[in-house]
Amino acid sequence: MHHAPNFVYKTYRAFLRRNSAKYFQVFKPCSRPNSPISETSMGKLVEHLVSGFALASLGFWHAFNTVRAYHANDSSKFTARFWYPFRSPICKLKNLELTLVMSFSISAIFMKILDFPSLHLSSKLENFEHATMFLHLAIFSGFNLLAELSHLPETLSGVSGILAASVFAQELFLLHYHSTDHIGLEGHYHGLLQLIVLASLFAALVVTSCPSSFPAALVLSVSVILQGCWFIVMGFMLWVPKFIPQGCVAQLSDASSSIMQGAVVCETQEASFRARALANLQLSWMLSAVLIFVTGILLGFSRAFAPRGPSTDYKQLQTRATDIPLPIRNSSKLGHEK
Repeated sequence: MHHAPNFVYKTYRAFLRRNSAKYFQVFKPCSRPNSPISETSMGKLVEHLVSGFALASLGFWHAFNTVRAYHANDSSKFTARFWYPFRSPICKLKNLELTLVMSFSISAIFMKILDFPSLHLSSKLENFEHATMFLHLAIFSGFNLLAELSHLPETLSGVSGILAASVFAQELFLLHYHSTDHIGLEGHYHGLLQLIVLASLFAALVVTSCPSSFPAALVLSVSVILQGCWFIVMGFMLWVPKFIPQGCVAQLSDASSSIMQGAVVCETQEASFRARALANLQLSWMLSAVLIFVTGILLGFSRAFAPRGPSTDYKQLQTRATDIPLPIRNSSKLGHEK
């Protein structure tokens, strides 16, 4: 009987060796880590990384300036902006954000139309759709840059808000009615991206209608950060074989084939469900990380701009105490009582 615990232990270890891969493979990379990245996949990866980094940087810049503007001035006088000047001793750098956004948008348009790096006029509808997304971003940045250089009144901020909302509206429209129907795991990633863009569109409309809404301005910044980070995640999870979920393989697109296939094809329905669940977890974890970072900035500015003197409640209590008249008793009565 004294051998029973040892037998149970060995049986338990054998069970774990047989089933650990089955239950924990959701977090394992693809079983082909040394698979080479094709030229098409490398181009898609670079495209997602560059666009994602640009969007995430823009979102962090807006989140930082939105929180600073809210705390630097009286919160009741806060007004959200769709672009922020760059504070520098060099006056020409004031419009740095608009200049960078416009330059990036125009460069992206030409790269899509000329089908970089082949440098010939593209005949793919997908490239023209992506170029159209950047076109609306160029219109937004160009209008604000011309308005700033022409010293136009700030009452045109409403037009700036409409143009910003049109950027997200066109992005959502072209993603939803895409000429290349994203199916499978790639379609799921693009579906989650559409949810993020929808949040950006809603926040932009609220900020345009109510510029004094600090929560809406903060949500807009967070959604732009999340868009950029999600582009980066899509680049790795869909175009790098090492990061493709277990049970799925990279599928190169074939222009001559009439069958629509995604960038990643899962071998079984169970593997497809597992990969989609992993994508949902990635979005949730990424949102948590972005919120931790933004709330950290918020707490930092709250401490930096906190009043150093007595609190307002204490001052009001002290003022009320000085205003209360003290009763003065008659001196004759005091002597009589003695």
